[in-house]
Amino acid sequence: MERLKQVIDRVLASLVIVIMAVLVLDVLWQVFTRFVLRDPSSYTEELARFLLIWLGLLGGSYAAGQHLHLAVDLLPGRLQGRQRQILELIIEACTLAFALLLIVGGARLVWLMLYLGQISAALQVPLGYVYLVLPLSGVFIGFYSIYYLWKGVRALRTAGAPVDPPDPAE
Repeated sequence: MERLKQVIDRVLASLVIVIMAVLVLDVLWQVFTRFVLRDPSSYTEELARFLLIWLGLLGGSYAAGQHLHLAVDLLPGRLQGRQRQILELIIEACTLAFALLLIVGGARLVWLMLYLGQISAALQVPLGYVYLVLPLSGVFIGFYSIYYLWKGVRALRTAGAPVDPPDPAE
């Protein structure tokens, strides 16, 4: 599972870098065509908007995988040992629930946009493809949550009391 996480980390990091590079080039082209050529490009604003959506959601997925996401750590900062580990498992379970909502809600939105045939104005791209990042980021966040839950449960089992009570007959 550790190796799979490393692969997903590399893929997500590379994807975020590529999207950011394309976004920068797109905005530079928009500025150039608007102020130098005096004939603004018709698609660059919409492409920048869509790229920003993908960048934000995939970047958020990567941040969740690195435990770099925003968190209120008032309670975890006051707890230690087993109590803190249990609280972190509860937090990861809540994150997993959010990821599942993102997958289901995002998949419904993608299906609806493709079913209705919604197309973007400038790029003429089906909007379902734009919103495909919602369930995709949910899958990544869900994977990371399962990974950290798995690690947390293993840490609890090895550091804490045995999971099964000892048999008095032994």
